[in-house]
Amino acid sequence: MPRFLIERHFDVGETEMPSVGRRSRQLTEQEFPEITWEHSHVVVNDGGGVMTFCVYAAPSEEIVRKHAERLGQHNIKALYEVVGDVTPADFPPQA
Repeated sequence: MPRFLIERHFDVGETEMPSVGRRSRQLTEQEFPEITWEHSHVVVNDGGGVMTFCVYAAPSEEIVRKHAERLGQHNIKALYEVVGDVTPADFPPQA
């Protein structure tokens, strides 16, 4: 199944993010069961704005955007299909 990296900029503060996360999970479980929310990185920029970088497995970009529309309270700034993952272990030191 394709995987997507989504950069989101939220209209709510850091203290409201737990309720946004619960709502996102509820949406994936009840309305978008074809989506798997793998994980998210939450950051706060210098101005106090909340951004997330989320990884979702989903059949299409369109379904990810529909989920985002239903979630609300944010804008998608970028959405990319993930073509692979690497870690430092994938690049052993040269002998």
